[in-house]
Amino acid sequence: MITLESVREYMRDQLEADRAEQAVKVSGASVEEALGQAAIELGVPVKRLEYEIVEQGTKGVLGVGRKDWIILAYPAAADSVAAGKGAGEQGAAEGKEEEVVTDKDAEVFVRLTSEGVFLKVTKPSGRGSKVQERRALEKLSLRGVTNFDSGLVSKVVRHADGEYIKVGDYQFNPVSQSTLSVDITDMDMKAYMTMTPPGPGGADLSFDEIRGLLHSGGVVHGINDEAIRRLIDYPSYNERVQVAEGTKPENGADAEILYNFSVHHGEVQLKEKNGRVDFRELNLVENVEAGQMLATKKPPEEGVAGRSVTGKTLPAKPGKNVQIEIGKNVKLSDDGMSAVSTINGQVLLIIGKINVEPIYTVEGDVNFKTGNILFLGTVVVKGNVEDGFTVKAAGNIEVMGSVGKCVLDAEGEIIVHQGILGKNEGKVRAGSNLVAKFIENARVEVDENVLVSDGIIHSFVDANKRILCQGKRASIVGGRLRAANEIHAKTLGSVAGTETIVEVGIDPKRKEKLSQALHRKGELEKELEELVRNISTLENLKKVQRNFPEDKQKSLTELNDKRSEILQELEEINGVINEINTYLQSIKVSGKVSASDRVFPGVKIFIKNESLIVRNEFKSVTFCVEEKEIRMTKYEPMDQVFSRRFAHAPSTH
Repeated sequence: MITLESVREYMRDQLEADRAEQAVKVSGASVEEALGQAAIELGVPVKRLEYEIVEQGTKGVLGVGRKDWIILAYPAAADSVAAGKGAGEQGAAEGKEEEVVTDKDAEVFVRLTSEGVFLKVTKPSGRGSKVQERRALEKLSLRGVTNFDSGLVSKVVRHADGEYIKVGDYQFNPVSQSTLSVDITDMDMKAYMTMTPPGPGGADLSFDEIRGLLHSGGVVHGINDEAIRRLIDYPSYNERVQVAEGTKPENGADAEILYNFSVHHGEVQLKEKNGRVDFRELNLVENVEAGQMLATKKPPEEGVAGRSVTGKTLPAKPGKNVQIEIGKNVKLSDDGMSAVSTINGQVLLIIGKINVEPIYTVEGDVNFKTGNILFLGTVVVKGNVEDGFTVKAAGNIEVMGSVGKCVLDAEGEIIVHQGILGKNEGKVRAGSNLVAKFIENARVEVDENVLVSDGIIHSFVDANKRILCQGKRASIVGGRLRAANEIHAKTLGSVAGTETIVEVGIDPKRKEKLSQALHRKGELEKELEELVRNISTLENLKKVQRNFPEDKQKSLTELNDKRSEILQELEEINGVINEINTYLQSIKVSGKVSASDRVFPGVKIFIKNESLIVRNEFKSVTFCVEEKEIRMTKYEPMDQVFSRRFAHAPSTH
């Protein structure tokens, strides 16, 4: 039976909770003064405040021994709700995110347990309706409850705190209690339960009772507590409800090879240059260097075991292991977890194996289909190199066809089987030898020898060793050729007297640098001469003018600074010129120019610092320096080593 004491205890608890939400402790000479202070702090009128006296005050005698009143003040219940609402609105006004409130009516729940009748009432949300006391009484009546405390029911409805409160008793009959059956399916991965409604005097099942019955039925894992709690308030009788689900095993991820290069060369990425797509820059070749990491392996994972609802462990499959497959010029680390290149070259993935090729082969022409070529090994072009394209290699370059108005640049040797047609813009540079059928209207620079079988026509060719042109039509006509050791051809010049300049006994690179330095020196001397005239004019003007203008003084200062800069640069250039001249004078190679057939008028021969203009036709001659004079001697054949090389060079034979 519900006693008055239980009601008082319930009300006391509710009051304590309400007061804890918003209360202030204040003091004053009187209770009224303290309440006034509390009203200010809480923002609630004095008439809507409730309070408790914490400590009584005294007036004292003539102000001596006076003691303030101390009270604990808080809003009345209705005002407390209003204050909370106002605070929420203020928080929203300050920019806090306001929760979206759904409209939901308040609800009433009645539960019968072995301890008695319990009632729970919830608050509405949004524009939902409150629970009326009549509705709570109807719910109790529907459950056959007649012995309850109506006053306490009224309090529970009014507070609506969402907690079950005992409001009455009934004649409990354990035989009529609700029952539960458990059904485990899907290979022990799901569990369902079915509840029967309680009979007269029977009790509802509690959360702990349901969990205990599930455990008794063998369900120990994956129980959905939220579903059970919902069944407490919204019982679903004679219906199969899923209340547990097993955890599936997660198989381990397979080992994975992470490649540090592109494995899909069919996906062309175009680059923009000045806002336009440059179709020459296709980047189809992926270069790597010796020691560069090509791939790493991510090890397989063990996986996470699962569990059935009955608690049985479901083992997971570990991930499959894979190995890094390597081919040519690639090595694995000791632990097999990474692969590195052993050479410079092109990295390729061929049938799952990583290979580094020292040779990059272009099956056809170098054109818009291939784009420019940049390779850290040797490049072999089976077709032509078309106008406007570039081929650069850290090794050799071999072109089976011809080379147009292009750029060829190799650290090693360059071989062009069908010749070079530079069209006055083509450039070729080799770190070793250049071998070609012919060179026409091109600029060539090699660190060793130039070997040509058919001829060199109107070209600028520099070689740090030799320029050798030997074959049926092996002529050097027009242009300027420079070599350190020797220039050798079948014929030099032409019947038409075409100016053909050949220089030997010099370092072409140093000679070019000397030429540039002399040109720059001439520019600086001309500029200095103009500066000196301007400075002299201003200085003379300054002498005759009492008040020299400020702008002219500024100009004079700037001109003097500029003169100092030019003098300093001239000093540096003179040092470079002297250094190069000293080096050129120290070259021990005397150099020679030979023609196995003839030399035509119009050929200009320079050997070291001596020069000779050919005015008559000569046959089978060699020019060299004797006693600081260029002399013509009997023809000296090429060295046998170069004769053998010509046997394998591109030719018309």
